[in-house]
Amino acid sequence: MTTDLTDREKALIHTKILEKYARAAVSPAGSFNYPTGVQGLRQLGYPEDWWQDFPPALLEAFCGVGNPFSLGPLQQGEAVLDIGCGAGFDVAVAAHLVGPEGRVVGLDISPDMITRAWGLSGSLPFRNLSFQIASAECLPFPARFFDVVASNGAFNLVIDKEKAAQEVLRVLTPGGRLHLADMVLVNPLPPERANRIDNWYQ
Repeated sequence: MTTDLTDREKALIHTKILEKYARAAVSPAGSFNYPTGVQGLRQLGYPEDWWQDFPPALLEAFCGVGNPFSLGPLQQGEAVLDIGCGAGFDVAVAAHLVGPEGRVVGLDISPDMITRAWGLSGSLPFRNLSFQIASAECLPFPARFFDVVASNGAFNLVIDKEKAAQEVLRVLTPGGRLHLADMVLVNPLPPERANRIDNWYQ
């Protein structure tokens, strides 16, 4: 769905997101209304043998809303893009699952998160992963570049979801898969809060 937000409103949303995830890059504790870290991983059903050897700091940085890899297996040698990769936990999982012949790219709009992801990745044994700063609305990759596009709690933050969906379809190979975990608003904000755009991205 496209949006008719003004440029000022879009800039405000972007700023609010960057501020929140700058804090979360230091520690996700207290920034989200759901379990994070190891508690979140167990609640969301990530098999422990996927992450038991990951450094504690990477586990503590997890703030996903679901398990996108529960939607189907990743195959050895596949190329995977993780949109909204945060500190890189799902990138590390994907790198483990696709093996050394595969490749995984984590993408996030937050420079703080990408810096954190690169720092944490240095403690991992994988050499088939990388990270970039970019938006889902303008993916910096050629067409048919990835076998799988994954995302965990990021698409709800994208302003132009239609454009982002078009970009995902563009970079997927024929027969490629989208592994999307996200959340939707069940209880709308009360009118006195809903009419202020800065309340949308708390």
